Amino acid sequence: MSAPAASIGQLAINTIRTLSMDGVQAANSGHPGTPMALAPVTYQLWTHNLCYDPHQPLWANRDRFVLSCGHASMLIYSMIHLSGIRGVDHHGKVTEKESLSLDDLKKFRQLHSPCAGHPELGYAAGIETTTGPLGQGVGNAVGMAIASKHLGAKYNRPGYELFDFDVYALCSDGDLMEGVAAEAASIAGHLKLSNLCWIYDDNGITIEGHTDLAFSEGVAQRFRGLGWHTIHVTDANDLGNLQAAFDEFRATNDKPTLIIVNSVIGFGSPNKANSHGAHGAPLGDEEIKLTKKNYGWPENEKFLVPDGVREHFSSTMGARGKAASDAWDKMFAKYEKEFPKEATEVLAIIDRKLPAGWDAGLKPFPADAKGLATRVSSGKVLNMLSPHIPSLIGGSADLAPSTMTLIDGQADFSHLNFAGRNMHFGIREHGMASVLNGMSLCGLRPYGATFFVFTDYMRPSMRLSSIMHQPVLYILTHDSIGLGEDGPTHQPVEHLAACRAIPGLYVFRPADANEVLHCYRAAIQLLNHPTAMVLSRQNVPTMDPAKIASTAGAEKGGYVVSDCSGTPKAILIGTGTELTLCLKAQETLAAEGIPVRVVSMPCFELFDEQSKEYRNQVLPAQVTLRLACEAGIRQGWDKYIGLDGVFVGMSTFGASAPADQLYKHFKITSEQIVLQIKNALAS
Repeated sequence: MSAPAASIGQLAINTIRTLSMDGVQAANSGHPGTPMALAPVTYQLWTHNLCYDPHQPLWANRDRFVLSCGHASMLIYSMIHLSGIRGVDHHGKVTEKESLSLDDLKKFRQLHSPCAGHPELGYAAGIETTTGPLGQGVGNAVGMAIASKHLGAKYNRPGYELFDFDVYALCSDGDLMEGVAAEAASIAGHLKLSNLCWIYDDNGITIEGHTDLAFSEGVAQRFRGLGWHTIHVTDANDLGNLQAAFDEFRATNDKPTLIIVNSVIGFGSPNKANSHGAHGAPLGDEEIKLTKKNYGWPENEKFLVPDGVREHFSSTMGARGKAASDAWDKMFAKYEKEFPKEATEVLAIIDRKLPAGWDAGLKPFPADAKGLATRVSSGKVLNMLSPHIPSLIGGSADLAPSTMTLIDGQADFSHLNFAGRNMHFGIREHGMASVLNGMSLCGLRPYGATFFVFTDYMRPSMRLSSIMHQPVLYILTHDSIGLGEDGPTHQPVEHLAACRAIPGLYVFRPADANEVLHCYRAAIQLLNHPTAMVLSRQNVPTMDPAKIASTAGAEKGGYVVSDCSGTPKAILIGTGTELTLCLKAQETLAAEGIPVRVVSMPCFELFDEQSKEYRNQVLPAQVTLRLACEAGIRQGWDKYIGLDGVFVGMSTFGASAPADQLYKHFKITSEQIVLQIKNALAS
C-alpha cells in the first residue's frame, strides 16, 4: 500500500508505533505506550548507529541491542520485522526465512508464537537475551560489554580488530529502580566500559502511576557518581539531538554512557498521552483510530507497512551492517593464516564448542585420609582446566580467598588489562550473576563464586541462565552447617532443594577431591545448561580407589561407591561431606552382620537422565529400605528413598559453633545412620 505523506524517517517511526499498538490490541494484552514513545529513539539507533547485519544475525562482532524494558516487547518485534532480520534454525544456521513475519506480529502473546509477552532468547533472531524481570537486561548488557573488551584485548592484533562491538540497552524507570541494575552499573563504571550505552526512558510513569510516588532521586547525579558519562535529551522525538547523543557516546573512551531521554508515554491522542492505560493495557479500537488519524495514517488499516519502509531499513542499517560483516569475514580469513592458534580459539568461542584437548590437564588426586575441603580441590581442578579452555573466565563476589577461584598465572581483569581472566565482582552477588549471563551470551564460559547461602541474592539471574540455556558455572562454597561459627545466617539449609527446583540447573555436590574432578568434567560438557558446584569449607578424606568404585561414576550423577556382598538390607545415599558418614556407617553395620550398599549421588539431574536400567542397577527396586544423608532439608529426596524412607539431615536452621559440634548437635553422624537403619530393620 502507498505510504501516507511523510518523510521516510517519520513514516518508519509511525510504522513502528502502529505495528506496536496493533499487536497489543490484537492480543488484548500488553504495553503499547512505551513502544510508541520510544519508536524514534530505536529508529535512530538502528538505522543510523547499530552495526548489525540482518542477513548475518549471529555475526560475532555485531553490536548488541538489549530491550531491558521487556514489557515493551512489541517494539523489538516490530524492529526485527522491519529490518528484515533473517531466521536462524535449531542448528544455528541462518535461513532465508525472515525471523519475524507480519503474521508472527499478529499473534503477539499467543501460544507458540515467537512474539512472547516479553522477549525470549531463541524465539527469534534479533533477540539477544531474555528480558522480563526488570534490571536483568541492563545487567546482561554489562556482561556483553565485558565480553567485547575481553575478546578484543585477547584476540585483536594490529590491523585485525576482530572484536570491538558496542552494547546498547534500552531501559525504563523500573529497570533503574531494581537493585540488580545498581550493582551492574557500579561494576560497569568501575571497569570503565566505554563500549556500553544505556538509554534511559525517563517518562515518569510506572504501573502504579507517576514515578514521584516512590522515585525522586537524581538519576544523572547518581550515575556520574558511579563513574558514568551522562547525556540528557529532552525530547524523544528530536532525532538530531538523539544522534548527537549517540555520537557523544562513541567519542567517550573512558567510561560507560547513560543517555537520559524524556518521553511522553503512549504518544497517542492528547486525551490518552501520559495515561496509565497507555502504559499497561491496550488502547482500544477507537483510541487507535484517533491516534492513527493524528499520524495521518489510514484509520482502519491494521499492521500496515507502507511502501518504502522496509527498503529504508535495508538501505541504512542493512547496507551498513552487510558492508561491516563482509569486511570482517575477509579480515578473519587473513587472520586465520597469520594467527592460526588464536583463530582456532575464536572459532571455538563463536561455535560454542569445547576446544580439542580441553580435559587434558585433569589429573586424579591421591588417596588422603586427611583430605581437602572440596572448595580447595575445586580451585585445583579449575586451574587444571584453565590452560586448556581459553574462554574460561570469572571470579568471585569479593570472596576469592575463600572460594578458591583465582587462576594461577593470570592477571586481574580491569580497565588496565581487559585480557585478564581473574575477575573481581565486589559484594554484588545479583549483579555478578546477571553479568555472567551477558558474558555467556557472547560465547565465553564464565564462572562466578560466592558462599552457597548467598544464592538467595542470585536466584533470579540463575533462573534466567537456565531459561536461556546458558552454560554459566556457579561455584558455591561453604555448603552447609559445616561453615561453623558464622551461624544460621551463613549456613545454607534449604538451598540445595531450592537450586534443584530450578528446571535445567544441574546441581553438583561432590564428596571428595576426585568427585570434584569428575563433576567438573561433567559440568563443562553441559553446553546448554548452567551448573552449580556446591562445595565444602571443611576437609573431607580423598577416598582410596583401592577400596571404593571409580569416582568417574560421578559423571552419571549417581553410582554405587561401595557395595556389599549379596543383597543389601538397605541402601545409604549420601552427597558431599556426608558421604563419608555413610561409608563409616556401612563399616559399623557390616561388623554387626548387616550388609548395606552406599550410593553417592552428587547430581540428581544427571542421575535422572540415565537409562532406567542403570538407575535400577544403582537403586534396585527390591531394596526398599533406603536412607539419605545430607546436611540440608529432606525436600527432593523422597523420589529416591520413598515416602517411608529415612532421612538424616536438617529440619531447622543451623547454629553458631565449630562444625564438628554442629554435626553432633543436629545428629548428622554415622552413629545416627546406624541407629536409624537398625530401628527400621527392627520394625
